Amino acid sequence: MPPIPPLFKLALEPEGSITCTQPSPRVYLLTFDSPPDNRLTPEFCAAFVLALDIVDRRFEKGVIVTTSAIPKFYSNGLDFESAFKSKSFFPESLYPLWKRLLTYSMPTIALINGHAFAAGIMTAMMHDYRFMNPHRGFLCLNELEFGATLKAPMSSIFRQKLPNPNTYRTMVLEAKRFNALEALQEGIVDGLGMVPEVLKFVQEMGLVDKAKSGVYGQLKAEMWRETVAYLDDYAGSEKLIEERIRGEERRQERCERRVAEWEKSKDQKGAKL
Repeated sequence: MPPIPPLFKLALEPEGSITCTQPSPRVYLLTFDSPPDNRLTPEFCAAFVLALDIVDRRFEKGVIVTTSAIPKFYSNGLDFESAFKSKSFFPESLYPLWKRLLTYSMPTIALINGHAFAAGIMTAMMHDYRFMNPHRGFLCLNELEFGATLKAPMSSIFRQKLPNPNTYRTMVLEAKRFNALEALQEGIVDGLGMVPEVLKFVQEMGLVDKAKSGVYGQLKAEMWRETVAYLDDYAGSEKLIEERIRGEERRQERCERRVAEWEKSKDQKGAKL
């Protein structure tokens, strides 16, 4: 089969691209290629949003499918230098991308061709549907392993979309790596396969016509209002985190005092609980 000519292609700095093709009428395949592992940098997020905008404003309504040109990775998450050297990254780069996906005006499908870790799987969760390569890749929230906490929308999207809260517990508190079959069984993904299987799913579900009435994005904004609110109110959610941290520091101080008093009492009178 000859290669499908692109509808458009956006350059990524310092190297890479996001390419839009149309493997089937009104199915727009956005393929990102940002070596080595599609980290979510400000440049990547901006190009991703622009690609979504171009399809939304210049092409007939249909279905968006996102995937990676790098076989090993869908996305390996945040680039920490980019994410934390500037306070603007979350409210001006990452969160606008996530909200755009979450409330997009037509159906969206993440075709997870390889590993999706941390913010990579979070980005996939912002899509309406997820398909996973049955032969390659793991899905994992590995924040536990590198000592990072979850911001409000990073957590709420899983609470809202996963059918079983125990699955999210396993993801967060065990940092389990889910292969494709496990991800399907737990409801993290909706199907297994690559582009042919996704196109069959689109046809069977009649997805190319779902956006015709013009309310598709508004319906999703209401469905996922908790996560949308967190994405809109970065300052407010960060304030809650800061209050939680200060509260934990005060709790630890009280805990230390109680233990010290018990130790002192034990030395003087014997252990008392």
